[in-house]
Amino acid sequence: MAEDFLASALAAEASSRAPQDPDYPLFHVAPPVGRLNDPNGLIEIDGTYHAFFQYTPEHPRRLVYWGHATSRDLTHWEYHAPAILPDTHQDANGAYSGTAIDVGDHVELWYTGNYKDPETGEREATQCVVTTADMVHFDKQVPPIIGRQPEGYTAHFRDPQVWRDADGTYRMLLGVQRENLTGAALLYRSTDLRAWECEGEMTFPDAGGAFDTFGYMWECPNLVRLVDEDSGEAHDVLIFCPQGISPEREGFENVFPCVAIVGELVGTEFRSADGSFEELDRGTEFYAPQIMARSASSDPGAPTVLFGWAGNAGEDDQPSIETGGWVHCFTAPRALTLRGGRVIARPYLPGLPLAPATLEGAPGDEAGARVVELAGSRSWRLAFDASYEGALSVGIGSGSGLAITLEEGRLTVDLSGTRYPHGGRRVVTASPGEASRVEILHDRSITEIYLGDGSRVFTTRSFLNGEGSGVTLVGAASVTLVGAARAD
Repeated sequence: MAEDFLASALAAEASSRAPQDPDYPLFHVAPPVGRLNDPNGLIEIDGTYHAFFQYTPEHPRRLVYWGHATSRDLTHWEYHAPAILPDTHQDANGAYSGTAIDVGDHVELWYTGNYKDPETGEREATQCVVTTADMVHFDKQVPPIIGRQPEGYTAHFRDPQVWRDADGTYRMLLGVQRENLTGAALLYRSTDLRAWECEGEMTFPDAGGAFDTFGYMWECPNLVRLVDEDSGEAHDVLIFCPQGISPEREGFENVFPCVAIVGELVGTEFRSADGSFEELDRGTEFYAPQIMARSASSDPGAPTVLFGWAGNAGEDDQPSIETGGWVHCFTAPRALTLRGGRVIARPYLPGLPLAPATLEGAPGDEAGARVVELAGSRSWRLAFDASYEGALSVGIGSGSGLAITLEEGRLTVDLSGTRYPHGGRRVVTASPGEASRVEILHDRSITEIYLGDGSRVFTTRSFLNGEGSGVTLVGAASVTLVGAARAD
């Protein structure tokens, strides 16, 4: 008898201990049970935000579904039955990552089907589609739409982003590995979303060869058009995860990085990209980000929103596995823009707006301790301006083990005293003035730090000791609160 994959997932969810775990986030998307990884199929329709995600409800059994959550305010999330099941040959070893597109009378969820022959180990990677007219019932198209990779590439051929181009045709962007074991991105084009022609690799004619052999695989490519706040000009931004790069500069300390390149896509050429690239997040956990797609009902003035996976490949051994039977979560949603040619990412939480708050104490009181009115809260948002004469320490609760230190040109995050096993101590150099505007999101076991009004971001899983509630600011700095909010 064929396995009932939906019943298996729902049974795992019914017995889940995750919601009772004190480390389970309140306003970040997290798995109902088991393991979560990449954001998938992000789309807003009629004011409802749909977040799909790589989901392994019976972790460590590797049956990879697409989980599904919705929200009206990007803060309070409702979880639904999985939308894509690993129940056909094409996705027997996982319904892997992809994106959503609104095509009028229905939405299409594009994903990579993964099959691995149990005897030979040979992999088949196919590009597949599920359609839905109501975001409740999901119909899988079988067989796959694109049955194999083109000549010259390995079966590491995945993570489709699909969009409608300005001329009315459709385009698909895929991450690939060449047969010489270097990474690249492929572009396809279609008039009907079913017959696709490979246009070729994305090239970088102005980059001086910087991206010709840039890592051994490019994962989760996303293309987005953003307006620069300084110039008012629009540019294309390519966001992707090049596996295997090791730049000789600060950062790039995680298993795999995520970078952004600014330029202009013309045909298959990504022009005006001069070879420079920036790491999107300097924290201990950030990968596989995705842009939220728009629908016909979307507000054209709404910001471009990005979610990332607060996780890393091979780092599933986290405290929440023992305490709640779950692991990993999303970052908070981030509104993207450009400023001076750099990507800016600001927290975008309509359901958790900043409000006036009180800063009690003064630099001379109790060794300089100042307390924000968040006592007892383990999930909160805080923004402040600072002028530094020395270091400023941010304390979350009492005896939490997390040490955040801000200075004029530096952020230091020391996780060695927490229960998080992969962090250690990270130092991030800040540009002049960046540390003068600080926003921190803390949600039980995830902490996000935004400097310079979003010009530098640091995401980490924190897994604090003790209560880990409230926040204190200690040190030689003049602090002015911008606002605060608590989620619990």
